[in-house]
Amino acid sequence: MNKLLDPIIYVLTFLLALLPFRLLYFLSDLLYYIIYYIVRYRRKLVRKNLSNAFPEKTKKEILIIERAFYHHFCDYFFETLKLLNISDSRMKRHFVFKNEDLLQYFLKESRPVVLLLGHYGNWEWVTSITLWLKADKDTIIGQIYRPLKSKVADRFFLRLRKRFHSVGFDKYTVYKDIVKMRKAGRNWLLGFMSDQKPSSGNLQHWMQFLNQETPVLTGTEKIARHTNAVVCYLDITCVKRSFYEGKVKLISDNLAETTDFEITEKYMQYLEKTILRNPAGYLWTHNRWKFKKTESQ
Repeated sequence: MNKLLDPIIYVLTFLLALLPFRLLYFLSDLLYYIIYYIVRYRRKLVRKNLSNAFPEKTKKEILIIERAFYHHFCDYFFETLKLLNISDSRMKRHFVFKNEDLLQYFLKESRPVVLLLGHYGNWEWVTSITLWLKADKDTIIGQIYRPLKSKVADRFFLRLRKRFHSVGFDKYTVYKDIVKMRKAGRNWLLGFMSDQKPSSGNLQHWMQFLNQETPVLTGTEKIARHTNAVVCYLDITCVKRSFYEGKVKLISDNLAETTDFEITEKYMQYLEKTILRNPAGYLWTHNRWKFKKTESQ
């Protein structure tokens, strides 16, 4: 029954995606009013997260960031739909990658690459990196995703994320998939968003992040170590509405010379700098600080 909804949802969203950006942003402004003032979607959680992350800011300053975030959150929704029909050339104008030749160099050297990024800006548009890189037939470029509870939504987002021929890997099976790729002699570059909270049974490492003791995901670092991968960070900047830049920064190309959790901490420190530059671009609706360090001991 759910699969019958797929073509209906696709047609409706594709028709929306045909609209020019100016009309999509008009709809985004209407959605903002509904989400923020009427539905009040997770407003208490967002305000709590912002207040704890920026204790030095006044209530007025927090409200300014809060409203700017909800505007961006609604923009993100319509921008993501635009993936259904945006041309390659236009996508390259709206999301510009810088220092991507660093990734090209390691791929040419047949080195696997872990590209770390956060839920910042429009992370769905990062799949357009395939337009900037030249990969041979034995190299796979893709991203890790968490399957959604709704099968309809899951299939829809997978379709969007494959728009530029990147490959989606289930986070629960990605290590097995990497092993298969290695046995088949295939190199890879995979994007990991590792900034969300770990499960309650996986609170292995804590650090200061945005003025709070924060549990961090360590699985990505483990995968990078086991595969001797190069680790880079994508520093995303919200230039203006519908325009983003992503600058590639090297974290390490020799993990044997790093200590446990060093890569994870460097990643989180980079992400914090990205967020501090423009806090409204981060995903504040996530219950990131649900777990407290005292509760896990």
